[in-house]
Amino acid sequence: MLAAYVTHFDQQDPLAGLTVGDLPAPEPREHWSVVDVRAASLNHHDLWSLRGVGLRTEQLPMILGTDAAGIAPDGTEVVVHGVIGADGHGVGPSESRTLLSEKYAGTLAEQVAVPTKNLVPKPPELTFVEAACLPTAWLTAYRMLFTVAGLAPGDRVLVQGAGGGVASAATRLASAAGVEVFVTSRSSAKRARALQNGASAVFEPGARLPARVDAVIETVGQATWSHSMRSVRPGGTVVVAGATSGDASPAELSRIFFQEITVRGVTMGSREDLAALLRFLARTDVRPVVDEVLPLSQAAAGLARLDAGEQYGKIVLTT
Repeated sequence: MLAAYVTHFDQQDPLAGLTVGDLPAPEPREHWSVVDVRAASLNHHDLWSLRGVGLRTEQLPMILGTDAAGIAPDGTEVVVHGVIGADGHGVGPSESRTLLSEKYAGTLAEQVAVPTKNLVPKPPELTFVEAACLPTAWLTAYRMLFTVAGLAPGDRVLVQGAGGGVASAATRLASAAGVEVFVTSRSSAKRARALQNGASAVFEPGARLPARVDAVIETVGQATWSHSMRSVRPGGTVVVAGATSGDASPAELSRIFFQEITVRGVTMGSREDLAALLRFLARTDVRPVVDEVLPLSQAAAGLARLDAGEQYGKIVLTT
């Protein structure tokens, strides 16, 4: 089967270690299902994997990808939940949590094997391309906004970095839920897109906001951390799901404890969160922002666009 996979690591040029070619199809195993992938989306996790973060040389070749939608063996349309080992289904009861492409082969392939419990029915209202955008970025954004930050209509949130998958998802979801959304970006074009995507107001990075926010959606890291700390209200929450600009920023501990700011980390979400997100989208006109759709054979072009930060929303590969 055709797949996009890591053959070696390169910190400076991650795409140098990418191969798109044929690999053996996954073997059936007890309590697992082999899904025929129709669409899979890209994430920064794929670029980190190409740099060797979370993988060892002896695990190579490793198929990339954490997100997919496709056809289950019984013919049903499904969305793949990419967190393996969170509750023991399909793996040993003591196996630690991993994401697809960390221990088990990922979704950037014509087929992927996952625990059968990790298959969530795809609503007919969503296309395969739309559904493939959801299991990492949109699920993470949903959990950050509503499960962790507990935002409600009328609250106010700052989303750092307009163009990323989590950021664009958070903007759309929060706006649809009646939350006032402030968004930052270095790019004037991406700020304009954020307004079209539902943002209430947009700002350059580091700009003073008209009011402090109840929560910050932080995926940028070092470049925006200080601004996030200054922008959240006392008693508010900063939810962290990434650090695309690095994680070497000062923690600002004195501000955190004096203003009783909560800092919470999020990595994707549960199957229940994913099912709730799918229902949210099926019952509304909210849909993922898709930057570009490419065939799986052009995975390198999609990852290069992601690495350059040129995208707004999700890049999706189809089989």
